[in-house]
Amino acid sequence: MNNVLRQTYIVSEANRVLDIGVRHVEWLVQMSDRMIYVFILGKNWKLSVAELVSFLKSRAYTPRIIDISKSFVVIELENALDPSIAVDLGGTIKIGRVITEIPVETVNKAFLERDKQARNQIQTSLSLGNTGERVFDASKAISIFGVSVYSVDTQFSKSSIRMQRFLGSYFKKNLASRGEKAKFMGFPKSRYMPQLTHVEVLKKGLVENSAEILFCIGKEEAFLSKTMAVHNPFEFQKRDVERPFQRKIFSISPRLAKILVNLSMCLPENRLLDPFCGVGTIIQEAALMQMEVIGVDKDSWCVKAARANLAWLEKEYSSQLKGARSTILLGDARSLTNQIETNSVDAIATEPPLGPALRYIPTISRANRIIGDLKSLYYDFLEEAYKVLKSNGHLAIVSPCIRTRTCVPVYLDIDKKAELDGFKKVYPVKREDFMIENKLVEELTRQTFFTDAEERHKIVRQIHIFQK
Repeated sequence: MNNVLRQTYIVSEANRVLDIGVRHVEWLVQMSDRMIYVFILGKNWKLSVAELVSFLKSRAYTPRIIDISKSFVVIELENALDPSIAVDLGGTIKIGRVITEIPVETVNKAFLERDKQARNQIQTSLSLGNTGERVFDASKAISIFGVSVYSVDTQFSKSSIRMQRFLGSYFKKNLASRGEKAKFMGFPKSRYMPQLTHVEVLKKGLVENSAEILFCIGKEEAFLSKTMAVHNPFEFQKRDVERPFQRKIFSISPRLAKILVNLSMCLPENRLLDPFCGVGTIIQEAALMQMEVIGVDKDSWCVKAARANLAWLEKEYSSQLKGARSTILLGDARSLTNQIETNSVDAIATEPPLGPALRYIPTISRANRIIGDLKSLYYDFLEEAYKVLKSNGHLAIVSPCIRTRTCVPVYLDIDKKAELDGFKKVYPVKREDFMIENKLVEELTRQTFFTDAEERHKIVRQIHIFQK
């Protein structure tokens, strides 16, 4: 390259970097007032999004969904989000505050086409935005940090490790420029995507002592964020197995119990009722959210067990139960008004009996008999639930769907009965909540109920939400 060409190249490159810098500064000014968050979803993505949106709406956050995939959702809020909400969510694994965005077109060129200039452009963008300073706390000595990559499109899967190493190298050099030496965490070769589990983030103390960087590639923008909160599965496990009384076959998990409470849109200090409380899983999760809880069960053993479990909860989680009040009553959900005043309950979250424990997948006739035996119980309860709920109060209820040998499911249709009783069907996620359009949006907004089950389960939980 002769001198004239070299000088022309240097000038054009300088102008390009300057132009990127000006546009990035302008963009940063716009971004500074925006509250954009990434939520890494649990394995049941539809249920996770429904719970999250219900939780945010009930607390007047006014969520606007910018992007969505089966592994993450990006939401813009009007107010800053408190990281402590992670303990109140059952279907969210990680929460990150978005620091910067990179066009997917640039990411595509940089890692799929392996364009060096595009990679340099990403580095320039990160540097101009002081991204390293915004990720790492200058007051902390960083010894290790993590980078996790998530994507909407599977085309990025094969190049995700290159992205993870690229970002890890960039931030490692950024720390070195500040005189700090740090490693970024690797992954087992068997792992399909370079993503740290919430357990790994917890054990390494990345949220408190260092940082986990989330790189979530959407349809048009890739969102780089810093993990600000992570789900703690050990606390759910503790509340499940260490409490005095358990019913392993029939009891709902603390994770799903938390989701049901949030789908009911109950708020702290409001009154939540579980008319089939069993050993008290749903009411314990509601109590931890500072709600006034009432549990009812017709089995005297369950009433005793629920009371003992709540006493254990008050001892183990005394600091989180300030202001929470609990009552456990012996009674029948078919005649709630004998013990609960009409129009006195803010929300109901419950799982009635789902049928007997099945050793084998039943025939259709056997499944129909099970559903037939449960029908009057559910129908009578719906009538009573409408009476005790306050106006506009929500009911989140589980009903059974039985798998059969011919692969034709048999389920209890409670929607029609609920509507006859005066309830309105609630769709937690609406079309107006989205700022994008894609197949997942259509799939989610058309969802009339949500399911929760594993492959081994013979009875699938169908989750319905109604409003008085």
